[in-house]
Amino acid sequence: MLLDGSTSANVERAATALAAGELVAFPTETVYGLGARADDDAAVAKIFAAKGRPADHPLIVHVADADAARVFATSVPPVAVRLVAAFWPGPLTVIVPRAAGVAAAATGGQSTIGLRCPAHPVAHALLRSARERGVPGVAAPSANRFGRISPTQAAHVRSEFGESLLVLDGGACEVGIESSIVDCSRGRPVLLRPGVLTRAQIEAAAGEPLHERDDAAPRASGTLESHYAPRATLRLMPAPMLHTALQMLGGSPLELAVYSKPLPAGLARGLRHRTMPERADAVAQELFSVLRAFDDEGAQLIWVEEPPAGPEWEGVRDRLRRAAAR
Repeated sequence: MLLDGSTSANVERAATALAAGELVAFPTETVYGLGARADDDAAVAKIFAAKGRPADHPLIVHVADADAARVFATSVPPVAVRLVAAFWPGPLTVIVPRAAGVAAAATGGQSTIGLRCPAHPVAHALLRSARERGVPGVAAPSANRFGRISPTQAAHVRSEFGESLLVLDGGACEVGIESSIVDCSRGRPVLLRPGVLTRAQIEAAAGEPLHERDDAAPRASGTLESHYAPRATLRLMPAPMLHTALQMLGGSPLELAVYSKPLPAGLARGLRHRTMPERADAVAQELFSVLRAFDDEGAQLIWVEEPPAGPEWEGVRDRLRRAAAR
């Protein structure tokens, strides 16, 4: 069931469904989420069942504001407070110690919890309306089958789950890849998943350097080696290798699709090709939509030019590396 998320009556309908323990898909500025009330383990279990997601792979809990986050946390460490002040609402998740007796299923049984306040107006309206109905926060991974391409449009969600799921349509997601995740639960900030925020931006707000992930880090959403994958086999290539491979083909097989910077004259003729924008944020915004379109067009093999090495590209590189891992 696809509903216009800009209509208050539809938002209230979705909030009522959440309060009743039902699933609702909704837009955030990053990707569309598949949500259930985070304080109801039975409702959260429906997310894992619908996605085919392992029950020990934690979800992110979305809250209306920083005050709502305290329902789920035993404490909010100072570095998390600084990050929240800098980036909420926005594409940043902080991991903090979880309050006992709440959201155990959403965290995969861990003693920590990932919290985020999304910036999308429809998500904000939904979270506020749900809170008025006794829902302190909404657990929501991306609204797709586990391990597959994240949805950035309501139509993507419907293609994954059909007509029966209640979906609030908020248009195309502005950011396009999932939030950065910073672990703040162990006395020093650790970047567990990059997003569109650069390390420099996060470190400036944190007031201290980010540390590298270690074996003691909590499990976090979207950090498995293989993730975000299209049905087609995806391969990452440096530009010279990609150009050479296309020259060696001597033609454009129907099952091949290419996402790259502009190709030399002649190489793109008859080829299923999408031009990669110059800016990292523009690539992030369209990346998942491009991969979905290639799948829908019947591509069996997707060749993607490796993005540049600049820090602003880290989130895009992360998603492509995981999509190519299977």
